[in-house]
Amino acid sequence: MQTSVTFKKLDPSDALKSYVQKKVDRFDKMLDSPAEANVVLSVEKIRHIAEITLTCDRLKIHAKEESENMYSSIDTLMDKIKIQIKKNKEKVRRHMSGNKQSIKNEDLAVSITEESVPLKNDKNEIIIEVIDFKPMDVDDAILELDLNKNNFFVFNNARTERVNVLYKRNDGTLGLIQPSS
Repeated sequence: MQTSVTFKKLDPSDALKSYVQKKVDRFDKMLDSPAEANVVLSVEKIRHIAEITLTCDRLKIHAKEESENMYSSIDTLMDKIKIQIKKNKEKVRRHMSGNKQSIKNEDLAVSITEESVPLKNDKNEIIIEVIDFKPMDVDDAILELDLNKNNFFVFNNARTERVNVLYKRNDGTLGLIQPSS
């Protein structure tokens, strides 16, 4: 795995770099194809922040963790990444198994039905999409958006219990639309 470690407001340390490399190399066994990991280690006041972006084929995982110790931040971050990789592999495995019942009950967060409604002038049509959604976290919505072909994903935020829209911006980042309180 190709790994790059960046230090922000922190003296570069070979010990930290080798520690991160050792932890990230464990993911090679879990991933099907070559991957690239960009790790950023930074310090803000007393917070030690570890951030990673892992890219592999169609899989892109981003996670961030902070604590009072850099090594514990890295350990917690790697645990998060491991969980996300396992979750994604399980989702793909269920999907590829052909068991449509499991896909219908667990994986589909959005089911869309379309119907055409003509406008008054009969030249244009409006496509109405009815969306059924289940509560999920923003991280799960990001995974769904990556697997989905659309540029947006509508979901019910499990923390706020409100409808949110996650969308891909023109600059490649993600945007989240939340209703005001």
